[in-house]
Amino acid sequence: MQLKQYIVDAFTQTLFGGNPAAVVVLPAFLSDDLMQQMAVENNLSETVFVVPQGQKYQIRWFSPLTEIEFCGHASLASAYVLHHFYGAGEHIVFECALLGEFTIEVQADGLIRMAFPKREAAAVASVPEALLNGLSHQPQQVLRSAQAYFAIYDDEQAVRDVTINAALLKTLAPYDVVVTAASTQEFDFISRYFWPANGGDEDPVTGSIYAGLFPYWSERLGKTNLCAKQVSKRGGVVYGEVQAQKVLVSGYACLFAQCELFVQTAVSVNETSVL
Repeated sequence: MQLKQYIVDAFTQTLFGGNPAAVVVLPAFLSDDLMQQMAVENNLSETVFVVPQGQKYQIRWFSPLTEIEFCGHASLASAYVLHHFYGAGEHIVFECALLGEFTIEVQADGLIRMAFPKREAAAVASVPEALLNGLSHQPQQVLRSAQAYFAIYDDEQAVRDVTINAALLKTLAPYDVVVTAASTQEFDFISRYFWPANGGDEDPVTGSIYAGLFPYWSERLGKTNLCAKQVSKRGGVVYGEVQAQKVLVSGYACLFAQCELFVQTAVSVNETSVL
């Protein structure tokens, strides 16, 4: 079976920044095992599989370790690919098991705007020792969303300097860990994201977590439009707008590569077609 694959750097306007995702558009999903093997082979934060269904697109995301319920940077990368190579217009509707439908708008200047439901973090009654011992710097506050623990710092440099004990943070599964602080530079806040339980030690840029980070910093800073920097080694810039029920998470993307995949499988798809 011969397929096309695209690798897109998300949340960046320059190559080799942001977070790379592999995008594969299919007539139908492959088996779970095969999609997971492809994600392992790619060894990127996510490999995303997209299936056109009428005017919508079914979407599933796989890290090298497991299927992911919700991934923002790979959704942005998928919208870039569909818009530039598959004739999708400026308005794209995705559908997945966790969120149901969510929409993406491709702006004239290339900015890709994703409308996510709010996934706000709340205070936890008891902070796990694995979290406190798994971070080299102790946070001033700990919250938790449906996705991750939020370690809040007063010092921006602490976020930049923090190191982790991956083995301890892995025991927090299914939750990941985001560390964040207000920024004294041109951004409203910075963050880093650690996910040893679900993908790897540190994620370059994590679009999904901003469905929780933007509401938190919106309330704390008293503003609804924000600009954030994820200060991983690659780094990435994320724009946000907090609305009553949704969070608009936006960024740019760059195409790094397109290639053909040759996958030996017995799945029932048209093996002669290249999408």
